[in-house]
Amino acid sequence: MKTSFHLSPAHHRLLAGLLLGGSTLIAQNALAAEIAIACGAGDTSDYCPIAAQQWAEQTGNTVKVVSTPNSPTEKLSLYQQLLGSESSDVDVLMVDIVWPGMLDDHLVDLSEYLPDDIADDFFPALIDNNTIDDRLVAMPWYTDAGVLYYRKDLLAKYGHEVPETWQELTDTATDIQAAEREAGNDDFWGFSFQGRAYEGLTCNALEWVASHGGGTLVDAKGEVTIDNPRAAAALDLAASWIGTISPEGALNHTEEETRGIFQSGNALFLRNWPYVWSLANGDGSEVAGKVGMAPLPHGPEGESKATLGGWNFAVSRYSEHPELAAELVAFITSQEQQKAHAVQMGRNPTIESLYQDEQVLASNPSMSDIYETLTNGVARPATVTGDAYARVSNAFFNHTHRVLSGELDGATAVRQLGRELERLGRRDW
Repeated sequence: MKTSFHLSPAHHRLLAGLLLGGSTLIAQNALAAEIAIACGAGDTSDYCPIAAQQWAEQTGNTVKVVSTPNSPTEKLSLYQQLLGSESSDVDVLMVDIVWPGMLDDHLVDLSEYLPDDIADDFFPALIDNNTIDDRLVAMPWYTDAGVLYYRKDLLAKYGHEVPETWQELTDTATDIQAAEREAGNDDFWGFSFQGRAYEGLTCNALEWVASHGGGTLVDAKGEVTIDNPRAAAALDLAASWIGTISPEGALNHTEEETRGIFQSGNALFLRNWPYVWSLANGDGSEVAGKVGMAPLPHGPEGESKATLGGWNFAVSRYSEHPELAAELVAFITSQEQQKAHAVQMGRNPTIESLYQDEQVLASNPSMSDIYETLTNGVARPATVTGDAYARVSNAFFNHTHRVLSGELDGATAVRQLGRELERLGRRDW
């Protein structure tokens, strides 16, 4: 069941402001078509306008760059109302990895405009994620996956190895936290992770559950799989961390709070995304040169699983120039542009061969370490659940949060969650 959207007066004003405030990248040909592209928040880490300008200069077209809200939730809301009104004001949209299934009715099939082999060089899981009912509705731009950061100096000091299981992480974190506090650092914690009730907790909890062999909430056929003992055990183990190896404040921590704890030297382990590597090893970091990165641990009956993240480019069905818009998408996601994005901004490419590129690896040696993690990454069930994904994720992170805060045990949570998802599935996917 697809949801229709109507552009509210408030969003009319926001969109008008964005478009009027957007920068126009003017090519030499005054008669060229203009393509409007919704990029990121317009900060210095947003490479999208740079790539768009290069395309404009090479093709003789004009590009209007639209800066969108930084919050993914606000960005999605704007897109839904914009597309729901069938507006042609924006041609190309930068979309989160979990949005194609929600927005696909409003997006063109890029395979109608791009070469047949356009997707061959990309990570297959990302192409699969962006293919809805055999329609390629978005091209992968850069990707992310959850990773484990650790203090290699402290592991060496206390004679511990990098943990391969969540139980090993728990035991090692307990030992070294006690030793560091005994040495005088009362603010030191064993493990920092994202525990707030938001999408980031869905990513963390999916890794816990999947790496215990507990499935992925909803399988590829749309069957709800969360109600099982391994999933319950994963959530119970995570709950045991709160107040022991993780602070009570973890219940309200997102990516940046957890990075701050680790980067200030007050955590042994950190679960976060690859962007942390360059920051933790940069100027002013208390842990520069002391950081290692490894695949996330796994349960006793599973294997390491990292939730995939990242961003893609799609073309609106209401674009007046879909062929040119698709051409711009192909340009930005090309190997040349992804290489530049990786070297200049440290973003992880979605083209597999770039993980063997000498210049990419020289700019960020961690790229080679994360390659295997990306190839084995687990996608959130956004494609199969479509419009219902936001409700699926909300239910998952809210039940998980109740387990972490001690309101529910794992078995009760997965039983309640399974029933709620079954009801959603019968109605919405």
